[in-house]
Formats: sequence, C-alpha cells, structure tokens
Amino acid sequence: MIQITKFDIQGLLLIEPKVFVDERGYFMETFHATKYVDLGIEGSFVQDNESKSDKFIVRGLHLQNPPYAQGKLIRVISGSVFDVAVDIRVGSPTYGRFQSVILSSENHLQFWIPPGFAHGFMALEDNTIINYKCTGFYNSSAERTIMWNDPDLDIPWPGLSSVVSSKDNRGEFLSGFKSNFNLKL
Repeated sequence: MIQITKFDIQGLLLIEPKVFVDERGYFMETFHATKYVDLGIEGSFVQDNESKSDKFIVRGLHLQNPPYAQGKLIRVISGSVFDVAVDIRVGSPTYGRFQSVILSSENHLQFWIPPGFAHGFMALEDNTIINYKCTGFYNSSAERTIMWNDPDLDIPWPGLSSVVSSKDNRGEFLSGFKSNFNLKL
C-alpha cells in the first residue's frame, strides 16, 4: 500500500511506495497510473529526466511558464537530496512559501510537485542521481529561474554550494518575480 503525506502547501505530496525487501534486495513499483491518479496526481507523464550531482551541488529553482508548465514526480536513485518546492501560484495563501524534503535511495520517497511551483535541490552526497517524471516537455523559451539563495525565501540549504550554473546564478528574486500561474485548487 502506498502511504502519502500532505503538506500545508496544497498540492504537494510525499509518497512512500511499498518496498518489498528480502535476501535478494528489494522490489518496488515506482509508478502506476491508476494508483497515482487516485492520489490526486493528474495529467500524463511525457518526459523523464535524470541528473547526477556531487555533494552540495544546487540545481534550481526552475519552472516553466504555462502552457509549458510541468508537474514533476521526483525520486532519488543513488545518494540523497534536500529537495525544495516553492509555491508561485497567484492567489495562493501559501504564495512564496517553500516545502523541503529529504529524498534518498535508502528511504525510496517520491515528491510530487504539481505545476505552479518552482523546484530545486541540493545533493547531499557525491554521485547522487535524481530521476523525475514530467507532465510537460522541456521548453527553453518558457523556462524561468528563481534564485536558489533568495534571502526572502530563506531556504535553509544544508551546505554551502560552490558550484552553481550561470543560469541559476542569474535567477530572479521572488520580490521581482511575476508569476503566470493562477491558483487552481
């Protein structure tokens, strides 16, 4: 049976799949369309992405404007991450708030982030591999970045990042960010 945790920020879900462990290792179902729709994860997945990062590498906070918005179902294959979703839905009572979770290859947790959120993560171990399913295709012209270290967000990253992409270092601050997402509850 799949266990879920809901947060104060509506729409975000932490999913704990059933893991079957024996002397051979483990088996788990990482996605089942019908079961995930029953959890409230709507839309079909059209693209899978995977990245590898070393300890304290930050990626994000990324989003794509509508109509190219993406929902993301995130999991870690190797290592661990401090994963963050920031609510950017205009009219949301939690606009500008973030939720963080620890995802690892040991805890097998998955983080569902629907459209209307910026997403980023920090690798907590070398050779961390993260995999995520997306409900929309990547579109570079629709991509935006919010500064990962925006003082208004005050995200308590668990380490100091010395390697951040030039794109992520040119992100917008939340105070000047104009969201194209309207609250859909």
